[in-house]
Amino acid sequence: MLPEYRVMTTMGPMTQIPGRVRTVIERVYPSIDCGRFPIKRVTGESVTVRADVFADGHDRVRCVLADRAPGRQSWTEREMRFVDNDRWEGSFSVDTLGEHAYTVCAWVDHFGGWRDGLSKKVKAGLEVSLELLTGANLVAAAAERALRTGSAAPLGNEAPHTGRKTRRSEAARLTELAKRLADENKTAEQRIDLALSNELRDLALRYPDRSRESRLDKPLWVRVDPERAGFSSWYEMFPRSTSSTAGKHGTFRDCERLLPYVSEMGFDVLYLPPVHPIGTTKRKGRNNTLTPTPDDPGSPWAIGSPEGGHTAIDPRLGNAEDFESLVRRAGEHGLDMALDIAFQCSPDHPWVSEHPEWFTIRPDGSVQFAENPPKKYEDIYPINFETDDWENLWRALRDVFRHWLKAGVKIFRVDNPHTKSFAFWEWVIAELKRDYPEAVFLSEAFTRPKVMYRLAKLGFTQSYTYFTWRNNATEMRAYLEELTTTEAMEFFRPNFWPNTPDILHADLQQGGRPAFIARVVLAATLSSNYGIYGPAFELLQNTPRESGSEEYLDSEKYEIKVWNRDDPDSLRPIIAKLNYARREHEALQRNDTLRFHSTDNPEIMAYSKHSPDLDCIVFVVVSFDYQHAQSGWVEFGPSKLGVRSTNQYMVYDLLAEEGYRWQDGWNYVELRPTNAPAHVFRVVPLDRDDDQSEAAW
Repeated sequence: MLPEYRVMTTMGPMTQIPGRVRTVIERVYPSIDCGRFPIKRVTGESVTVRADVFADGHDRVRCVLADRAPGRQSWTEREMRFVDNDRWEGSFSVDTLGEHAYTVCAWVDHFGGWRDGLSKKVKAGLEVSLELLTGANLVAAAAERALRTGSAAPLGNEAPHTGRKTRRSEAARLTELAKRLADENKTAEQRIDLALSNELRDLALRYPDRSRESRLDKPLWVRVDPERAGFSSWYEMFPRSTSSTAGKHGTFRDCERLLPYVSEMGFDVLYLPPVHPIGTTKRKGRNNTLTPTPDDPGSPWAIGSPEGGHTAIDPRLGNAEDFESLVRRAGEHGLDMALDIAFQCSPDHPWVSEHPEWFTIRPDGSVQFAENPPKKYEDIYPINFETDDWENLWRALRDVFRHWLKAGVKIFRVDNPHTKSFAFWEWVIAELKRDYPEAVFLSEAFTRPKVMYRLAKLGFTQSYTYFTWRNNATEMRAYLEELTTTEAMEFFRPNFWPNTPDILHADLQQGGRPAFIARVVLAATLSSNYGIYGPAFELLQNTPRESGSEEYLDSEKYEIKVWNRDDPDSLRPIIAKLNYARREHEALQRNDTLRFHSTDNPEIMAYSKHSPDLDCIVFVVVSFDYQHAQSGWVEFGPSKLGVRSTNQYMVYDLLAEEGYRWQDGWNYVELRPTNAPAHVFRVVPLDRDDDQSEAAW
């Protein structure tokens, strides 16, 4: 049997709670569906954990945040700090790929409570001889705990356990202090000074009584992915349209020739649609016609022919050696290869004859083809995930991924995952990430919000979004605030695409060049992950198949295209500047610092991002009117972030390469569709006596 996926909870049965445990841990954040799913981070990022921690009565509590890296048995603990209203907070960093565990532990702090009570009584002038004896007993108990192997409660960034020699030394010192505290031959003042000394406090707190601590019933998890999961710029290209000879089928060797073109635009992921043999049965012709000519290449998503299926390569593109060469050469140009994985078959796929049980058989004995009534997709057979032979099916699909991982592909764009089994995705991604923790999976699911979120929780690294259909400032702001200020930010990594081979939105059809510029600026600056389908995008392809359609006329899905990549009207220079800005400015490599700023014009949207240390601030202004000039005032307040300034700033447009002097408060902007439908400003605070700062720009 295939292994079952993990189910986690954060509360156990009442009968398992020891009667003397008094501390309570509630509302732990982040925790996705009560710990059922892991949160997500990339290497080098931190995890900030918050929890409500308290006990009955008025006793003090202490709590620690414990984390454990993949492959480690021991936990590292860091003391959590009190925020307010019984809310505590702590953080840890993740530097290893894989699944890290974390939990919260809490206990009643008897020593700290005693010390506080003693201080209050001393200030009130009360007699405290019994309190001093009580403290001596607490310190003596701490000395005993110091001698027990592994009993220390490590705080700060210390190692999991204090060394034996150090423990013995500290135990001896605690024993000495306990005796002095109980020594009635000393004056009350001497004993009180000792009781309230920093030395005694620091030593005793290192060895608390945690025998009655509480902790989460099950650890929580954070899945740590490679940096590419959190910051990436994708370029989609059909390899069959890369030939330098018009009308000739392109090859992987032709793709190699175009690697500098993609790399010089600043992209770091080259994404190829399916590269497998294409079926001939019910093959589609140009513009999705049902009557193809012999020269029509068919849709790459109609996968499989007698030449092979999902692990085979269309011989017109080359062979396995050619593909692996392309992967290597792409890496030399700073490009990671991403491959489309579409789990569906053409009628000619070998699985159809070898494993008919993996498909839905209709009453007349024929195989059920894909359809979305009234549309029919007779060139594609969906896979039946309710088959009785599901275990062998799952293994076969897993092995498709493994085949391409061994060929050097580490990034996968997965086609329509929402039409496949949720249980399968959770299992297969966990299986693959175990051996290839650097693998990245992009979910291409334009479907209901909860389904998209579920796929992200199950393990998909990045996700397509509704960005394409958010077409005014109000809608866009609301959507981004959902993605970046709610629980979704802990597990859902958006990847924004202004176009795809399937989607040519009306904004691009009607807005022309200004719309293309504005939409790519929005995609590249609102999200740390974005992509374009090129060369259709940079060459401003915007003719729909018919009015009201989001399909391209003469779609590349059904024919080989000839692209004039040297077109002087290409957006290539602008895209290159945009990607350069993304690489050079840390603020654009994250989503958690996105902040929207007020404007007095509803057609204009303003927002900023900043690096954690505030050394890098980027301020973006975009017009949603692609036909007319728009102007207005935008609220600009870097000082609210904690930036030291004398109210003066330089804002330098990274696209137009022009600078302006702005001030805290409201500043005027003007956006013209003909040359500047968007500004991407780098913000630099100026000192009033620093005349060189502006000149440096």
